[in-house]
Amino acid sequence: MSDSSSSNHNGNSLSEHESKLFLKKFGIPSIPGEIVQTPEEAASFAMKTGFPVVLKGNGRNLLHKTERGLVYIGLTDAQAVKDAANKILLNAGKDLEGISVQPFIEGKREFVAGLFLDNQFGPVIMFGLGGIYTEALSDVSFRLAPLTRKDAIDMIHEIRSASLLGEFRGEKAADLNQLINILLGLSQISSDHPEIAEIDINPIVITPEGDICAVDALVIRKTKEKSSAFLPSVHPDSVKSLFYPRSVAFVGASGELGKWGYTLLTNTIGGGYEGEIYLVNKKGGQIAGRQVYKSVMDIPGSIDVAVVTIPAAAVPELIPQFQQKGIRNMLLIASGFSETGEDGKAKEKALVEQARDAGISIIGPNTMGICNPHINFYCSGTHFRPKPGSTSIVAQSGNMGSQLIAFAELQGIGIRGFCGSGNESMITIEDYLDAFEMDDLTKIVMLYIESVKNGRRFFESAKRVGLKKPIVLLKGGQSKAGSKAASSHTGALSSDTKIFNAVCRQAGIVKVEKPMDLLDLSACFSSLPLPEGNRVAIMTLGGGWGVVTADLCEAYGLSVPELTSDIIEKIDKILPSYWSRGNPIDLVGERDMSVPITVMEDLLKWDGCDAVINLGIMGRRHLLSRLTDSIRKSDPTCSADLLESANKMLNDFEIKYVNHIVKLMGRYQKPVVGVCMVKDEKDLSVHPVDGEEYKGVFFPTPEQAVKSMAKMYEYHRFLERERESD
Repeated sequence: MSDSSSSNHNGNSLSEHESKLFLKKFGIPSIPGEIVQTPEEAASFAMKTGFPVVLKGNGRNLLHKTERGLVYIGLTDAQAVKDAANKILLNAGKDLEGISVQPFIEGKREFVAGLFLDNQFGPVIMFGLGGIYTEALSDVSFRLAPLTRKDAIDMIHEIRSASLLGEFRGEKAADLNQLINILLGLSQISSDHPEIAEIDINPIVITPEGDICAVDALVIRKTKEKSSAFLPSVHPDSVKSLFYPRSVAFVGASGELGKWGYTLLTNTIGGGYEGEIYLVNKKGGQIAGRQVYKSVMDIPGSIDVAVVTIPAAAVPELIPQFQQKGIRNMLLIASGFSETGEDGKAKEKALVEQARDAGISIIGPNTMGICNPHINFYCSGTHFRPKPGSTSIVAQSGNMGSQLIAFAELQGIGIRGFCGSGNESMITIEDYLDAFEMDDLTKIVMLYIESVKNGRRFFESAKRVGLKKPIVLLKGGQSKAGSKAASSHTGALSSDTKIFNAVCRQAGIVKVEKPMDLLDLSACFSSLPLPEGNRVAIMTLGGGWGVVTADLCEAYGLSVPELTSDIIEKIDKILPSYWSRGNPIDLVGERDMSVPITVMEDLLKWDGCDAVINLGIMGRRHLLSRLTDSIRKSDPTCSADLLESANKMLNDFEIKYVNHIVKLMGRYQKPVVGVCMVKDEKDLSVHPVDGEEYKGVFFPTPEQAVKSMAKMYEYHRFLERERESD
């Protein structure tokens, strides 16, 4: 780093020597050394310590010493020490506060650890591959402080280079307890010394004996305290009240096709909402055969939620009217606020302050609406109406939200409630999480987000909710750049994406990469028991599908165990002698309808697996239907009753098969996911069975089944880790 950028710290950095002394108080070991002032003192101390030695320039402004020619290693005699000391004096200039003389510690393995403050999430701990490869390979892991011991262990094993911590080229395995204590020490510093902005320990050397030693260290204090700009929280009861209105006023109601004031109104009425509906437009008259009031003040009844679609500039004048009328909830559809730039941000801020003073809660602005199928309240910009269920959805994108509820309706996935959160000027993603935690009807939380308003609160809320019900999240706008402007490797190696991914792992959030993954996991979490392990038995009607599924299992961290002799013996009695006797279990195209039912039960009884994926059993009725259609057209001699009977037999089998699977899941508490041979647009992913807790789940592709099972197991592991930590 250049002199100018180094000096920007204005004395807020500790020297290396001071940094090591500070870290030592928290159990972080470092190489002992001595600070001297002259080349002669350096040589004298080196002779006392014994060669070889390392010389470094020491000073608060000497942050990146190697780049400035201030580090000399492996010096083997007094003259070499003097020569190095003279070069340090020359290169460091006025920034030099002394010369550090240290024993030379040999070790082939180097790591890095550190602490920095993230603007959103607060103190973050980092661990990774260190030395000269730190920035080149960026093999690092992160967790928010404070850490548990389990967090520290996860960080260490998470990096790609974790194998270097075992026995390596004749050197002993690293003492993991020492590494864990370094990370816990950094965590303790974040609590005890909030004035510390950044710590960089690089490299941490693993000696041939497996001991841990910090070779270099940097501690930086904050330059100044930053004022918090986080929004105040909104009580869960206030959030819930927006989804249970007894009366709704549409302010800006319109009779013109294509206008928001018409789309929302017709969706709400068409969806069967049974509460009072009032229309407001300053022109008065009638819309859709209903009376239109010129002002909310003219409405005779009380109003629980006002849906506002008028232009942004006219919204502030509504606040006094709402306050006087007793309207406490506003669904603000209007755009033209913070999404438009600085002027829009100022308008939004002023509106929120005005509304908060008046006791009014706002969803939005720039939202596409909300829905609560449990009361037939569908007040959104798209006329999709998913059935009531247990999945709560919040989306920060209107288009993504529309797609999600459309998919939910088409796939038969029940929705607890949906909200397009818009700009989140007042009610934020953190407020929704707190509300979902308290809501008994919410069993799964599904989020599409692009940013969070208060990162630390988001993490804490998500972890609380995640211990009770799974959170499935898709993050948009993940930046691959976005490096922090930091003075050390610790901060420079972080990015918005890396930190957010670490937050998800630590909070137990099930993070996905594609929109359809959200719906797939919602289907599974709402329909199946959690797998208690990662061992998967695969049952397939054809060999190729089984091979592909086994490969996918390995790619997603699931195990495909060998069949034990007892399970082979059972299946021998069912399948022909030429079956493979392996997992995946190929049913060799067996047409006996009882075979897959019997094999499925044997697999679920088997102690050697935790879940079953079945392929090609469902969906065959579509193939048969096409076959019988061709026969009708081509063979007039074939009995129509016979063809109809064949179709009915396969339809009845599939119903029986789903019922059987659902009952078995209840009995053995193991999840079963299916893949259809063929699906059409009328086929649902979720198949409920009357009177049963679980449901059948069948996807179009093996990848959907495997990914969903892997994510369910990931969530189970989070719950298990948290129970072990208690």
